[in-house]
Amino acid sequence: QVQLVESGGGLVQPGGSLRLSCAASGFTFSWYAMSWYRQVPGKEREWVASITSTAESTNYVDSAKGRFTISRDNAKNTVYLQMNSLKREDTAVYYCKAELRSWGQTATYWGQGTQVTVSS
Repeated sequence: QVQLVESGGGLVQPGGSLRLSCAASGFTFSWYAMSWYRQVPGKEREWVASITSTAESTNYVDSAKGRFTISRDNAKNTVYLQMNSLKREDTAVYYCKAELRSWGQTATYWGQGTQVTVSS
């Protein structure tokens, strides 16, 4: 059974930090590129950051560059999102996604999300 379980969300003041985790099970985690997305009510889900299967490359949405860091530990089947200098506009439900593209097919799995609220 495939599972992606996010944790680490919560309430934080502007300028603060949070570290999100996404624990994977039920598939070969090290084969998959991992991403973080976020969504606020009434808006489309927004891509935030991605990391390749072996962590050789990372990418970020412009608003996250310099503040967020995505990383992974393939031995622990876990991907992380370190978020620093948080702003009110970072408030959202954060989701992790696993994706594998192979032989013209794509396998995608999503977690259930974790709420991040940035407020004083």
